[in-house]
Amino acid sequence: MTTTKTLMAGAAALAMLAGAAQAQVTVLGWPGGPEETALRAVAELYNARPDVAAEDKVELLFTSRDGFFDKLQVDLAAGSTAFDVNLIATYSIGRYAPFMEPVTLSDQAGAVFGDTVLSTMQFDGQQYGVPTDLSLHFLYFRQDLIDALMADDAAKTRYGDIAEQYLGKRLEPKAPADWTWEDFAANALHFTQAVNPDSPTRYGTVIQAKNLLFNMMVFHSWPRSYGADWMDASGAVTVDSEAYRTALSMAKMLFDAGATPPDSTSYEYAEANAAFSSGQVAAMVQWNAAAGELTGAQPTTATTATTAPPAGPDGRFTHIHGLGLGLNAASDNKEGATAFLQWLSTEEAALAYARAGGAPGLAGATVAQLAAERPDLVQVGEFASTYGFVMNGGTSANALSVYEAQAAEFTGYWAGTQDLDTALANATAKMTELLK
Repeated sequence: MTTTKTLMAGAAALAMLAGAAQAQVTVLGWPGGPEETALRAVAELYNARPDVAAEDKVELLFTSRDGFFDKLQVDLAAGSTAFDVNLIATYSIGRYAPFMEPVTLSDQAGAVFGDTVLSTMQFDGQQYGVPTDLSLHFLYFRQDLIDALMADDAAKTRYGDIAEQYLGKRLEPKAPADWTWEDFAANALHFTQAVNPDSPTRYGTVIQAKNLLFNMMVFHSWPRSYGADWMDASGAVTVDSEAYRTALSMAKMLFDAGATPPDSTSYEYAEANAAFSSGQVAAMVQWNAAAGELTGAQPTTATTATTAPPAGPDGRFTHIHGLGLGLNAASDNKEGATAFLQWLSTEEAALAYARAGGAPGLAGATVAQLAAERPDLVQVGEFASTYGFVMNGGTSANALSVYEAQAAEFTGYWAGTQDLDTALANATAKMTELLK
């Protein structure tokens, strides 16, 4: 846990950096990676605009990712004027909202981003930021394996036999775009050598099961498709539900059958990608950020494709969350900061951000302009607007702690250290305390 001393040191570091900066609008951004590269590009574009006064030009400020959100909370709560605009994330808006001001975006924002993406930067019905980078989930699958299966009558019969044995119903192989979670499970079992010795891959899937909050985000699309939510309209925690029980137990069945690597209880993003890239995994659900890596990393005889995550009785869903930029309530130049945020929500800025390597969730005619350059963003925009969801309570002050609580309990169930009833009872108790 980050100590108070460390947090104070972080605040002091920000203050010193800000003291050295002479710009009138200071933007605190996410350091490293494509987010920093893209933000630098749009800041340069903005500062070159003839209608931006010298006193309103943007200066960028980056600090370490380590403990970033904790240090940011300390600075905001202390009324720091070290920055005018700061990074926010869907799962942390509730922590910062008391120290920030809602923003009014450009009149283009609705068409550029769409309502679902804009909602990732909202709290208590107000807009707290411009969405800059969107994270959601793709289903990655081996197209070559699917094609071979669909052309092999004997393999299709075996597929049906396996589905009947493990799922209690006979299923036929189908295109991944039409999969339910039962189809996902049947495919995973069929392409697992422990279940089907003739499988060309050792494992049918990879379930990231390390005790880590971001792994819970990957899992959430599964129970949501069965109707799950964190809370009902009255605020009562609803995690102990048939939706969660169904998804959790189906995942446990895949663990027990050997359909995911035996050490996947220690897996997160990098390990899951490595397993898939080895050519020994048939399909998995993973973040959209992996698209470039996974679609080009298979053996030469393999082809990897992507589609939306599988569907459940309530439909097809993908967890979404976003990074964005919002207004520090203690800003010394709110007018200049607001002008920058409004421009950042225009089509001009969104396209420039995407072309510089960012991953904004864009809609309609805006994302269509990037189809040739960034086909992954076309899917991101489509899936976000069509299938995206944020759990009730997913932007609350304790949202990250809720994910952590679920990770501790659910991964314990998958690892076999506790039963399902205990996991759900513990999660309910912890979530009730966190979300009250």
